[in-house]
Amino acid sequence: MEKRICDVTNKEPQDKPEVLLLQPLSIYFEPILSQKYDLLKPWESPLPLNVFLPNHAQFVQAIISSGPNCLPIENSLLHLLPNLGIITAMTVGIDHIDLEACREKGVAVTNAGSTYSPDAADFAVGLLVDVLRQISMGDRFVRKGLWPVNGDGLLGAQVSGKRVGIVGLGSIGSHVAKRLTAFGCPISYFSRAPKPNYPSYKYFPNVLDLAHESDVLILSCALTAETQNIINRDVMIALGKDGIIINVGRGALIDEPELVRCLKEGVIGGAGLDVFVNEPEVPEELTYMENVVLSDHRAVTTPESFKGVLELAIANLDAFFSGKPLLSPVSC
Repeated sequence: MEKRICDVTNKEPQDKPEVLLLQPLSIYFEPILSQKYDLLKPWESPLPLNVFLPNHAQFVQAIISSGPNCLPIENSLLHLLPNLGIITAMTVGIDHIDLEACREKGVAVTNAGSTYSPDAADFAVGLLVDVLRQISMGDRFVRKGLWPVNGDGLLGAQVSGKRVGIVGLGSIGSHVAKRLTAFGCPISYFSRAPKPNYPSYKYFPNVLDLAHESDVLILSCALTAETQNIINRDVMIALGKDGIIINVGRGALIDEPELVRCLKEGVIGGAGLDVFVNEPEVPEELTYMENVVLSDHRAVTTPESFKGVLELAIANLDAFFSGKPLLSPVSC
């Protein structure tokens, strides 16, 4: 795709490039970005977005999209910005962006690449250890003063040697596999195609077969039309009553109502969940389950990850405005 860089005659040469934000940025990002770019913040205006944007459309060549619940970037929005040339997503997932519309309009898209992968993988492993060894449950047991009263708590399960099935052996999934290999866990995976770079991991062409041969499923794939609800009741039945599901991908990878039912019925043994379908809403029944560890979509929120993704976003924007190749382009 040819990147579109438009000359905006009404802007003075010394002016900073104007970049549209669709929602407030993290306090870690905005001060640094504002040093290099003129950040346009439509939520500060009393005008609705479809009235506000046309007044600034000629200047807007770039959008920064950030946050766990990014606003959709659809064809109707792109239509209001005729000079838009790039959307820089500070996320790995780009299911909120209409890639087909971007392709048709010649708008480049970049994402966070592999910046978040080590932290996401660390967190996935942490959730697995927590669920199996019941660390959070033990913490509550002690804090409630139950140890002196009830004696020892319930036994956890061993992590080492568990058969781990990874749904999506991309950047995050491969980091997860590397970490759990050190635990002596046999690794299998489902992906769109076998990964020749990982000959020691067993490939399964469908998730149901993967679940049959796994004690644990770790979800780290992108959310697409094909992967939505990829973990359904049949998959959970195949995983079995001692099986564990860990999700650091997207909430909609799992049929959430069925997950709740399967946990209640003992179809699977437990879950570690960092993402949910309707964040920040979490199914209330999950909050009462001792065999479930819940987290508020924080798998990648570390100062190190924030620094890395900010540097990558700036590098992509600088490359765009100077006509150089983008660092983490997404195929539209």
